[in-house]
Amino acid sequence: MRSPAPARPWALLAELTHACPLHCPYCSNPLELARKSRELSTEQWTDVLRQAGEFGIVHTHLSGGEPLLRDDLETIVAAAESARLYTQLVTSGTGLDEARLTALTGAGLRSVQLSVQHAESGANDRIAGRPSFAAKERAAALVRAAGLPLGLNVVLHRDNLDAVDALIDLGVAWGVDRIELANTQFYGWGLLNRAALLPTRDQLDRAGETVARRRAELAGAVDLVWVVPDYFDGVAKPCMGGWGAVSLTVAPDGTALPCPAAASLPDLDPPNVRDHSLAWIWERSPAFGRYRGTDWMTGPCGSCPRREEDFGGCRCQAFALTGDAARTDPACALSPDHALVRELTDGGRTEPPPYVYRRPGAAPVPAPARTTATDTAGRTAPNAR
Repeated sequence: MRSPAPARPWALLAELTHACPLHCPYCSNPLELARKSRELSTEQWTDVLRQAGEFGIVHTHLSGGEPLLRDDLETIVAAAESARLYTQLVTSGTGLDEARLTALTGAGLRSVQLSVQHAESGANDRIAGRPSFAAKERAAALVRAAGLPLGLNVVLHRDNLDAVDALIDLGVAWGVDRIELANTQFYGWGLLNRAALLPTRDQLDRAGETVARRRAELAGAVDLVWVVPDYFDGVAKPCMGGWGAVSLTVAPDGTALPCPAAASLPDLDPPNVRDHSLAWIWERSPAFGRYRGTDWMTGPCGSCPRREEDFGGCRCQAFALTGDAARTDPACALSPDHALVRELTDGGRTEPPPYVYRRPGAAPVPAPARTTATDTAGRTAPNAR
């Protein structure tokens, strides 16, 4: 008897392109980016969005890379509007002018999420790898003048955690409705820069106290979201609400993924929207069923009372740290591999190395070597390439 179909997703992350004018050292996109020649066409994205609406998806994040680099973005927004999808543009703000925003809102754009790297312009531009703060400030003013809801997204790390108070002040000054303070997750290019980006416990504690204080001050005015770090509290997070549970990602080349970072798993063999419908991908593809629910679990996860809450944590993080995506997320204190995380967070801290910026045409940089993980039976999990 076939298992019942999973509940349908409510959100779609549409990664329209991997091209980006910024060079952020924490970029979570895959090391191997999709070439422009492999990007889905306007017609293919239109069909994906039509399917999403028919499948019951209600919200789409139009992301990248930088989605403004797609000349057909207005057409894609209009296709999402026709499919009755709520659209949010996820952007660095570079390249957004009044004419472009007018065209996008006319096509049906509903909201904007703007990234910022620091509250101080020089520090922002240094982290981003190019001047961009002034463009972000202009973009925020344009969005507010257009009457669209505006969110601010800040990826937090060693270089900006001490500026959380100033970042919140910046969001208030820019008139945002929501500020997402998201501690760095170490995937993709971000994993290469982990030694430069990993904060200290003291930094996190101070920042958490700041967020709690500012939430009380801004209650009812600005929504403050604190995305907790993965490595520090000994509790695994239910990544994406569970593998293939509430959202799916379509990469620029049409690859469909249960979460944005799943492209890093070498044996996943993810499906592609060029070959299969969204309904088939969600309900029947082996990749989406691989770690869905709890039946796949072994080790401490299999009998853990939290398994229906955290779903074993993050599969991509388990792979990044141990080379085995099926192991318990080492962020969990009950994981046999938790020492790998403790060594990173409690070890002696040295002066961080300089950033390795993500620049077009840059030579490949090897990822940090994975520490070999030994399970309770004494076997050694293979290091991934």
